[in-house]
Amino acid sequence: MARVGLTPERLARAGAELADEVGFDQVTVSALARRFDVKAASLYAHVRSSQDLRTRIALLALEELADRAADALAGRAGKDALTALADVYRDYAREHPGRYAAAQLRLDPETAAASAGVRHAQMTRALLRGYDLTEPDQTHAVRLLGSVFHGYVSLELAGGFSHSAPDSQQSWTRVLDALDALLRNWPAPTAP
Repeated sequence: MARVGLTPERLARAGAELADEVGFDQVTVSALARRFDVKAASLYAHVRSSQDLRTRIALLALEELADRAADALAGRAGKDALTALADVYRDYAREHPGRYAAAQLRLDPETAAASAGVRHAQMTRALLRGYDLTEPDQTHAVRLLGSVFHGYVSLELAGGFSHSAPDSQQSWTRVLDALDALLRNWPAPTAP
């Protein structure tokens, strides 16, 4: 019999909290069962496996990030929008490191297509319309922004910028200035 009050949604939320505390890689059905003081077998009425639980946490994180990004981008364009989107990712990663890691989980194509990840791509493309980029350059720019945001945030969370001056906030501001300048002056393709 399923324990009263346990649902897939509640388990995903509790798993996300656990991920923020101990790291996404440490989240398992067994670890979550200990949190609820139940046997792991009782959670299998709600989640199929640790991978299913991790996927649910990833979907929750993607949804939370997309909601924050949509709020931050509303009414903004150009560098203001670029900075707002970048800051959403950075702030979320600092506040929820386990969830942020979960948002990077590789999803199967069907799950990915139905996830809030699609909203992330749409919002990034909407931001890029302010820079007048067309395809395929828009796709290149989406990949560039994702790489820079994720790379910077990951290095910063790992302490990679804590050993030297200037502080990471100054570098973050300069990185966003440089991205804005690049997007405004996107290079023409080179001949193969």
